[in-house]
Amino acid sequence: MSLGATTTLTAVLAWLCVSSLAHAQPAQESEATAAPQLEPPKLREFVEAPYPEEAARERLDAKVKLRLTLDAEGHVTEAEVIEPVGHGFDEAARDAALRFLFDPAKRNGAPMPSRIVYLYEFRLPPPPAPPEPEPPPAAPEPPPAAPPTQTTPSTPTETPIEVTAQGTSEVQRRRQSAEAVQVLETERVQREAADMGEALARSEGVTVSRAGGLGSRARFSLAGLTDEQVRFFLDGVPLELAGFGSSLVNVPVNLIERVETFQGVVPIRFGADALGGAVQLVTDQQIHGTAATASYELGSFETHRLTGGVRHLVDSKGLLVRANGFVDSAKNNYPVDVMVADSQGRVQPMRLPRFHDAFRAAGLGVETGFVDQPWARRLLLRAFVSARDQDIQHDITMESVYGEVESSERSGGATLRFEQRFSQDLSADMVAGYTYRRTSFTDLGDCDYDWYGRCVIQLPQPGEIDFRAVDRIVGQHTGFARLNLEWGLATNHELRFSLAPTFVGRTGEDRQLRARQETDPLQGERNVFSLVSGVEYELDALEGRLENISFLKDYVQMARSDKLLPTGVFAPRDRNTHGFGVGDGLRLRLSDTLLAKASYEWAARLPRPDEIFGDGILVGDNLELEPERSHNLNLGLALDTRQTRAGALRASVTGFGRLADQLIILIGQENFFTYQNVFKARSLGVTGSVGWTSPGQYVALDGNATWQDFRSISDQGSFGVFEGQRIPNRPYLLGNLSARFQLGNVLRSQDELSLTWHSRYVHEFFRGWEKLGQQDSKQQIPSQFLHSAALTYVIRDTSNTMSWTIDVQNLTDASAYDFFGIQRPGRSVFAKFVVDLE
Repeated sequence: MSLGATTTLTAVLAWLCVSSLAHAQPAQESEATAAPQLEPPKLREFVEAPYPEEAARERLDAKVKLRLTLDAEGHVTEAEVIEPVGHGFDEAARDAALRFLFDPAKRNGAPMPSRIVYLYEFRLPPPPAPPEPEPPPAAPEPPPAAPPTQTTPSTPTETPIEVTAQGTSEVQRRRQSAEAVQVLETERVQREAADMGEALARSEGVTVSRAGGLGSRARFSLAGLTDEQVRFFLDGVPLELAGFGSSLVNVPVNLIERVETFQGVVPIRFGADALGGAVQLVTDQQIHGTAATASYELGSFETHRLTGGVRHLVDSKGLLVRANGFVDSAKNNYPVDVMVADSQGRVQPMRLPRFHDAFRAAGLGVETGFVDQPWARRLLLRAFVSARDQDIQHDITMESVYGEVESSERSGGATLRFEQRFSQDLSADMVAGYTYRRTSFTDLGDCDYDWYGRCVIQLPQPGEIDFRAVDRIVGQHTGFARLNLEWGLATNHELRFSLAPTFVGRTGEDRQLRARQETDPLQGERNVFSLVSGVEYELDALEGRLENISFLKDYVQMARSDKLLPTGVFAPRDRNTHGFGVGDGLRLRLSDTLLAKASYEWAARLPRPDEIFGDGILVGDNLELEPERSHNLNLGLALDTRQTRAGALRASVTGFGRLADQLIILIGQENFFTYQNVFKARSLGVTGSVGWTSPGQYVALDGNATWQDFRSISDQGSFGVFEGQRIPNRPYLLGNLSARFQLGNVLRSQDELSLTWHSRYVHEFFRGWEKLGQQDSKQQIPSQFLHSAALTYVIRDTSNTMSWTIDVQNLTDASAYDFFGIQRPGRSVFAKFVVDLE
């Protein structure tokens, strides 16, 4: 096949990359050895703290040492008392410092986040001098007035003890960019018992549906678009290739620093063909020094979760070594409401525990390489292994009970990352890797189980699901690469290029079919090659008030597969696909606190291997799938007043529209799923959020709401009869509320006691098409209002932190359901311990 025009953009990008590198080489020799020029932050606006009344009466002076965290704009985002002195000085100094404004620290002239040690001095004026003796009566003079008592803070310490990059500043930069992104910082979530799915479900526009407890299958939704329509990444690497499994919700939250959610418009740097958006998990980006972290969680339903990580940097050589790992297990034996036949065969409701839903997972990653060298900013090799085992309790509607069906996954691989700035204007970020993933599915039971866990009927042959034994193994080899180049054309003009090839090869075996000497459909050839490339132009104008990012993407996919015909022979089914996309993001700063954003992408998404070939477990193949296309639009306003005397107020509102064609969704059959095209669908909606943090950060209140109307608009094909109806099994109205109450210096200096309350409301929705069947017989998921509370105590010293949390989820023990009516756990209690050492 001749790709011809299909690789035009790819060829242009490759030529530009080579040309840019060639022109940048002399600059590399002259600049690579130059040490970065660091400029400490300088105080621009000082806020005077009120002098504590008791200290003033006793005429006490004090010097309070604070560690201040500054973002790249010079705002103080955190103030920590290092050496408490008491008498009210600590609180007064901290509250005042949170309102300071600095000229930010700079690296090579570019603003950067920093952390400094600041000495706030309280000093009373000397007592008034005694009045001079009165002159002779002939020339009386009035005595001078004594100066009033006042507080005089000292001149701030300008020289920082430490200046390090902080994630909070990167958060602000992302939020204020032209990208359609929301950012969730996980520092506080890491102390709670919430997993990644629970943490993200508290964000506006996000829905996370679960088919059970820990480790269960989950569906992630952005603006109505779900599953593979949303792409997931870990530090720029596709999540399924990063060693944490393919499910976002099971990634340990304690190994993640922040989560970036891109709503429908995806930057080219990910090299992705996403339709509904992307989610980027960012791990701890701190590399300097030696540090260790660990967390352990113990809870209901025999849940145990352990995570840990260590790092060490040899400063003299720039050699970095770090590792992280996790172990999760849960029996998930929580009670569910089911219909069970009694001894007379009468069906009646019962509440019984799940008995075959255990989950076990573990993973380990080790990374080593060099950082901040003249020849490379980063050169890091990471190797990883992971394993997951899952019992399967029932079918997709909880009607058929299984007692011996199981699935498992094993994966391993390595990635190599290289980052370098070749000159002031040209930089590169490259990553390449290989991953092998092996999934297995076994259904060899010879009993028909009931909800009591009893074998009620001996089956004539093994196999609980499909009345035949299944012992299936699928292996997947994946090689991938991501190349991103950034070229500064001129001041406030950036040009970026991306190139992302991926090859996936499938092998498989159904041992039971082969034992019966039947043709195994997994024997056929199955591989996919994809190439996503892009070019992006960024303009900053009006003294930073305006930022615009325009981009063009190109997609190529070549699929090779063998289809098993009814005659028992394989026939080749090859398909080549090409497409392109275009988009733009605009951000206008209306004031220091108010931002307006607009973004659009004509997006394309190529079917993933699991959608085309199935997953070898419960998802069947569909070699007829067509690529998806969608017009994605976002319009929004965001307000952030930061820290003021009345506290910090934040609010946002975003309207979105999605017009999708050839939409791919997962359709449930009796005992399995297949992906199918739903020709056309559109999603319209609005999300909003509001929050307030009190002065001193003693109280924080947040709330958000999402309304989305996601409907099929196709008037032809197998779904034509459902034109104008909502896509089933998806909530369309939901909201979250949270409140945090926090006290400091409770039992000792720098400690913290906090109570956090979370509530979630999900409005009722239909499990099937809304106009299918009689009104009184339609199955629907009822409205739900769930609550949880976490009590946390934190102890800090100069560099170490420990926390203890008691977290109670589903406080009211309400009946909770997700898609297809799967019942979620009731009231559950968890305890979590976290320690960070530096």
